[in-house]
Amino acid sequence: MSTIEGVELKSLLRHRDDRGFFEEIIRASDPFFRTFAQLSWCRRDQGVVTAWHWHPDQWDWWFIARGAARVALHDLRSESPTRGRTWDTVLSEAQPAVLAIPSRVAHGYKVLKGPLELFYVTSREYNAAHPGPPEGQEGRLPADDPTIGYDWTL
Repeated sequence: MSTIEGVELKSLLRHRDDRGFFEEIIRASDPFFRTFAQLSWCRRDQGVVTAWHWHPDQWDWWFIARGAARVALHDLRSESPTRGRTWDTVLSEAQPAVLAIPSRVAHGYKVLKGPLELFYVTSREYNAAHPGPPEGQEGRLPADDPTIGYDWTL
């Protein structure tokens, strides 16, 4: 389990038969799920690092359909008992799971096995006209931000 308040990792149950498999990703009744606003999909090549970004008032739920990534989270919330804490895990198609990422928790990933296909649901729609705080929906920090001190080369 995560060491950052509000972050949850839900293992998924894959039902296999001679046709392939069936797997439920997110249900409206999941305790960690908020509201649905947008479903997005990205593909990244092996070795790519995408970090850091955060949302002032948007939750993300990540699911990796193909490949594997080391995902890292860093708690930026001033009121959080886990403020300043960094946590990482590996998400992959081999061990299907959904990761719930609260607002104001910086997140990023490094593709360990590619191509990576990441599907994510968000609680707000992205507004390209206002991409950065304070009026927007996304803040960015460099991958090598010294205040976080995370080593993506590990």
